[in-house]
Amino acid sequence: MGEEKVKEEAMQIIGMFQVVPRLVVFDLDYTLWPFYWYPLFFISECRSKREMPSLYPHAKGILHALKDKGIDVAVASRSPSPDIANTFLEKLNIKSMFVAKEIFSSWSHKTDHFQRIHSRTGVPFNSMLFFDDEDRNIDAVSKMGVTGILVGNGVNLGALRQGLTKFSQNWNTSQKNKQKWISKFSQKPDSSEKIDQK
Repeated sequence: MGEEKVKEEAMQIIGMFQVVPRLVVFDLDYTLWPFYWYPLFFISECRSKREMPSLYPHAKGILHALKDKGIDVAVASRSPSPDIANTFLEKLNIKSMFVAKEIFSSWSHKTDHFQRIHSRTGVPFNSMLFFDDEDRNIDAVSKMGVTGILVGNGVNLGALRQGLTKFSQNWNTSQKNKQKWISKFSQKPDSSEKIDQK
């Protein structure tokens, strides 16, 4: 399926949801592209194939669909080679699409990455959707309020649909809980709690 067809289908999927994230964050390795970014791998792969490795087949179409629908995108990667990762993003002509690129090695399971993304964008964690290939990263940022989706073979249209569905469910649950809280604390106080305003 070509990039334009993927973009068209992705836009249809996004259009099915009343509530969408303000920001969609992607891991790089085994999420947007099918390899890990280690310098020796990069050098041997590129020299042997004489070409740059590419994104997963649906990745670029999904990125363009999100941008066209007014949804910002960002990167959170624990790559030990941020310079190479940034060069590759540039060569793929997608580097400028991202409102934030947090690419650095860390033992924090990406919580530091998301703190920086939040500081940079001002987007609340519960308004973010995250795709990653490691469940430990998904678990860690989910505790922050981010909706996380584990991808097996890179981001694709199925993962996008799953992510938007889960985001919508999480959003609806948080809104119901918010309404319960507001109702509970905005009820009129009973006579014993009334303040004397004489």
